[in-house]
Amino acid sequence: MPDTPSLRPPLCEAQAESAQNGKAAVEVTELSRSFGSLVAVDRLSLSLPAGQIFGLLGPNGAGKSTTIKMLTTLLPPTSGTAMVAGFDIARRPGRVRRSIGYVPQVISAEGSLSGYENLLVFAKLYGIRRSLRAERIQQVLEFMGLTDVQNVVVQKYSGGMIRRLEIALALVHQPPILFLDEPTVGLDPTARQMVWEHIQQLRNELGTTIFMTTHQMGEADELCDVVAIMHEGRIRAVGTPAELKAGVGDGATLDDVFAFYTADQTDDRGGYKDVVRVRRTASRLG
Repeated sequence: MPDTPSLRPPLCEAQAESAQNGKAAVEVTELSRSFGSLVAVDRLSLSLPAGQIFGLLGPNGAGKSTTIKMLTTLLPPTSGTAMVAGFDIARRPGRVRRSIGYVPQVISAEGSLSGYENLLVFAKLYGIRRSLRAERIQQVLEFMGLTDVQNVVVQKYSGGMIRRLEIALALVHQPPILFLDEPTVGLDPTARQMVWEHIQQLRNELGTTIFMTTHQMGEADELCDVVAIMHEGRIRAVGTPAELKAGVGDGATLDDVFAFYTADQTDDRGGYKDVVRVRRTASRLG
């Protein structure tokens, strides 16, 4: 394993001030997003301390992906405010984007390019100086365990290797905050465990703040310091996995917690057209 502290991002002035004042890495206040009459995210408020792994859980259509899209400046909020790395997502989106890494659900790596070539493209997009690009690329390749396959085209990578490369792409500019939308979706248990280990390394060794969504309760239980259950656009519960399980009852699992706070999601009413409409909406909103 390389000398991982060399990946530690230097604090910019605003981030240093936030750290000194004890401000949150992500601070959300009454954040909402509507699509016509549909309220996808309804007055969301939360605070994420620096260096924490935060998990946002919820059924399809709960508003998780919409939330991440707003916090990563891909989607403007309808109302409310959010500060990410000390910058307002609406007023200073460029500074937010330079302070975060984002790994979406969809594949972000180009299959026809090698791992190194993908990283080189991202390094250029992030404006990393030519003299630093090779060093930065090698650092993230080593950290994510991809040095031996850096010259192999991504089409030949396994699912786990692709996901690790995508995390490397999000890290090449050394962001202090990383957003992961379903980071292990579609991976086998071995690949999933490897991605888990790298996520934990990012927090433990580099102090990276991680905001992730997942449908896997075991993943949230294993990785997250704090989780929030989101349902119908609202946060229904927030706490450590242990606190939430204890609140539901003795011997409860995180699956039990999820079911407890999203129980009214199940509805046997409606026909085929209703099912099609709901699934299309859920697919679009995340």
